[in-house]
Amino acid sequence: MNTNPPWPRRSFLQTTVATSAWVGLGNLAFLGRLPPVAAAETRPEPDRVKFRPEIEPLVRLLEDTPRERLLEAVAERIHGGTPYRDVLTALLLAGVRNIQPRPVGFKFHAVLVVNSAHLASQNSPPTDRWLPLFWALDYFKSSQARGLQEGGWNLAAVDERAVPPADRARTAFTDALDRWDEARADAAVAGWVRTAGAHELFDTFCRYGARDFRDIGHKAIYVANSWRTLQNIGWQHAEPVLRSLAYALLEHEGGNPADRDAEPDRPGRRHAQLVRDIRPTWPAGRPDAPATDELLATLRAGTWEQAGEKVAELLNRGVAASSLWDACFAHAAALLMRRPGIITLHACTTTNALHYAFTQAARDETRLFLLLQNAAFLPLFRARAGAGGTEGLTLDRLEPVAATKGDAGAVPAIFETLTRDRLAAASQALGWLEAGGDVRSFLAAAQRLIYLKGRDSHDYKFSSAVFEDYAHLSPAWRDRFLAASVYWLKGTGAPDNELVARTRALL
Repeated sequence: MNTNPPWPRRSFLQTTVATSAWVGLGNLAFLGRLPPVAAAETRPEPDRVKFRPEIEPLVRLLEDTPRERLLEAVAERIHGGTPYRDVLTALLLAGVRNIQPRPVGFKFHAVLVVNSAHLASQNSPPTDRWLPLFWALDYFKSSQARGLQEGGWNLAAVDERAVPPADRARTAFTDALDRWDEARADAAVAGWVRTAGAHELFDTFCRYGARDFRDIGHKAIYVANSWRTLQNIGWQHAEPVLRSLAYALLEHEGGNPADRDAEPDRPGRRHAQLVRDIRPTWPAGRPDAPATDELLATLRAGTWEQAGEKVAELLNRGVAASSLWDACFAHAAALLMRRPGIITLHACTTTNALHYAFTQAARDETRLFLLLQNAAFLPLFRARAGAGGTEGLTLDRLEPVAATKGDAGAVPAIFETLTRDRLAAASQALGWLEAGGDVRSFLAAAQRLIYLKGRDSHDYKFSSAVFEDYAHLSPAWRDRFLAASVYWLKGTGAPDNELVARTRALL
């Protein structure tokens, strides 16, 4: 019985890699007994506008089957013809119906990781594409069990009496979020999503997802990842997902944030005003490498206020936003190198989410707000992680190890070194990439090691984010950024995770 209140609760790389790239990186041949997933199955299908009749039973299967039997039950469905997209759909819907999105992290990573697992599937050879989804299915059951131990929670039905008419739903929703009013927001988003277009909703959600620095970026991550998954499973599933998302965005500590000046809200309030001071022709700015260095200097030593002001100054000077994103990506990666851990990892994944929203949002004001917020968040991540100071390891100071472009053993050697010395592995990776090494083989090897060795949702979230972001950086920073990623990737010497052994036995 549900005793809760009425509340909800990428693909840069298409990899084809020579057999030599897998030497020493594990064997996933046991997946061959499942049908391969065609690339078309992992891409959006815009014509799907209705729930398929079999989705609810499949969601119930995921909810009701014990963890130790779920993978076998899903494998039987797949052998019976259930397609990849239906499993992906059921996984997301089971998560939003069963896992409370507060705090926006911890056990809720079972929902946050769905898009990352899907990206890993997209970026893999067809025979490997089931493994990330099987991992995410098992992770859902783990999170579901934790939720039950904490008292249980379910997405309740919408209070239809409170749903506003279509012409007032958007205003009702934004007013509710501005006032941090949970009940009104739930009814309003239900009414709005039934009539509004996806792009209209996205602009609003990504702005509210970035408005405060609570939950170390998970709100922005949930906005980006839920939207991306909906593009693949179909907009007809949006209502429960967006109800869960709205509930997550209203998570806060203490009293109502609308009635106080809480520290996590200050950057958003400041930047809502600052966007008005940026010239309207800012999208026509030109790339400027010295401006990237200028913003980096502020991110390394300045306050969040100074970071936002520097972004505004450089945009008004005619600098392209892409040069400022270079600085954000580079600084996030450097924070991870300086102090590897959950806080600095989320500096990277939050930057990925906010950059994605920046590229997809329609309104210039929204895009500016996202860039300003990302720049301001990075000094806050830096301070929280204790990774400050102007001296020490940064991307531009990373020294490459000389390498030969055609060295077939270079990639396995990098991941062997990673097991014992991350800095040495980063230097090896940088030398090999700068020598013209095939980046696809590096990414494919790293992805396969996540399958084999990954034990946490952050392994999938981080790897999917950095592999995507590599393509967005300018050539001057791209190789250094990817080399720094070894600070959270897996080495060949790490033990295989238990799920690989279980799946081998199953299949």
